[in-house]
Amino acid sequence: MAKLRKNIFQGYNYSQLPSYLILLAIVFVFIFFLIIPVFSIVSKSLYTKESGFSFQYMSLLFQNSLYMKGVRNSLLIGVVTTLFSLILSLPLALTNARLNYKGKALLSGLLLVPMVMPPFVGAIGIHRFFARFGSVNIFLLEKGLITTPIDWLSPEYYLFLVSFIESLHLYPILYLNLVAALSNLDPSLEEAAATMGDNKFTRFKNITWPLILPGFFSGSILVFIWALTDLGTPLLVGFHETIPVHIFNLVTNAGQNQVGHSLVLLVVCITTFIFLFSKFISSRINYEMLGRGHSTPNVSNAKWYDYFSIYFISLSVIFLALIPHFTVLVTSFGDNWFMTVLPEKLTLNHYSMVFSESLSLTGVKNSFFLSTMATGVNVILGVGIAYIVTRKLIPFSNLLDSLVMIPLALPGIILAFGYVVTYTGTFLDPLENPIPLLIIAYSIRRLPYMVRAASAGLQQTSASLEEASLLFGANKFQTILKITIPLLMANLIAGALMSFSYSMLDVSDSLILAMKDQFYPITKAIYVFYLEQGNGEFIASALGMVAMLILTLSILCVTRVLGNKMGELFKA
Repeated sequence: MAKLRKNIFQGYNYSQLPSYLILLAIVFVFIFFLIIPVFSIVSKSLYTKESGFSFQYMSLLFQNSLYMKGVRNSLLIGVVTTLFSLILSLPLALTNARLNYKGKALLSGLLLVPMVMPPFVGAIGIHRFFARFGSVNIFLLEKGLITTPIDWLSPEYYLFLVSFIESLHLYPILYLNLVAALSNLDPSLEEAAATMGDNKFTRFKNITWPLILPGFFSGSILVFIWALTDLGTPLLVGFHETIPVHIFNLVTNAGQNQVGHSLVLLVVCITTFIFLFSKFISSRINYEMLGRGHSTPNVSNAKWYDYFSIYFISLSVIFLALIPHFTVLVTSFGDNWFMTVLPEKLTLNHYSMVFSESLSLTGVKNSFFLSTMATGVNVILGVGIAYIVTRKLIPFSNLLDSLVMIPLALPGIILAFGYVVTYTGTFLDPLENPIPLLIIAYSIRRLPYMVRAASAGLQQTSASLEEASLLFGANKFQTILKITIPLLMANLIAGALMSFSYSMLDVSDSLILAMKDQFYPITKAIYVFYLEQGNGEFIASALGMVAMLILTLSILCVTRVLGNKMGELFKA
């Protein structure tokens, strides 16, 4: 028996043990913090005490005109935001993927500026400038261009306003995917069409657009789901007839309102269907190109007459995108601002209050702690998953990659609501202490970014370097620590910064899970300040600018490291 046991252990490949341990950890996390919360929502939606399994609550949901109006509004926000984002990003992608011109690096960096602020922060400044007696109307009245104030923020414009603010924040995601797709095109295909006499529009319609459709779907699905389920922007704009706001209002009685659970289940079904449908369509139109990776990209130097259109398009988009940022910046410095276009004087008092108020200091401190912890978890798991997937260390490694991408299709508001439903009354009760659940939520939702960043680096790193290290006597752990990790360091820093910065400004998880002020992250503190009378919106703007500065530095570092490959982080 001892001899048999020895033979069994001798035949076992211990080099795969770490891979299986990482796989086991991922499965454990996903079961308890992804599958079980969603299953809890499903069970409460489809189960009644009287008749067991039943669609009674789903039927009541579809009869509820308030909830159905919210569903229609949210779907429209997703569609309109995606359309606006495409209009903004496609001309920019075509220009920057095909032309070299002076100032390209600067303009390309400015085009990513909207990513540094969550749109709900921009909504604070939008209110100050576009209110009935805000800066815009006062300016128009003073110039005699209007006789009565225009109600820019009328409820009938809420849907357009939310979509507009969302698209100014999300278009870089679609832009990065389109640039990546255009960069991978085989230029010989368009050259062949040109020799056949096709004009630029015909070549774009018949050659370019069909070939970049996978990139379009990959980016647009993230934009759509993000806009569909964004909580902060409609909440601060005042557009309460949307799915996320309804779910946010349900948190206080999450255990009693089964119709509310059905609403959450409906969102899960919608986002899952859209994600899978996009994957299906992308797989059907994923054309292969023989020249891909072997031909020089079709990039030419801009002619003198190209510069007007290049700068006009780029600067127009940048100007529009900076409007929310500018309004928040001015509001944060404003003082004695009543019935005037701009504040009568500027002050730093609001920033001093940010660093003296206990609520804002607690928010910054909590966000740093939560984001650092979540980033540490993501680095460990992300590197391990990326290594397993790219090196094909275990069977079904592609399935593991797909599993890790699920959080991209599962909105944060659904995950947070599921945690409230599942873990209320347990040792993880968010009402008592939401810190563990916030770290887990931040980690799960940003893990895809870390995996994508590490995978991009591993795909460019030859496995022969690791093999050589093993041949010279180093073990697997030493090889990864001294060979692989140093070669991946740039990608790991980029992925970690992306994970950290987006965790710092997380909205949905923070607003729902943090229920006591001592646990508020920075975004919950901004929201609470905004609701206060008096100087509340000014302090909220100043705190928003502090958060924006943190994220700006992170995004600039990521862009510096990854360059055009940054789009890989936003591929569904």
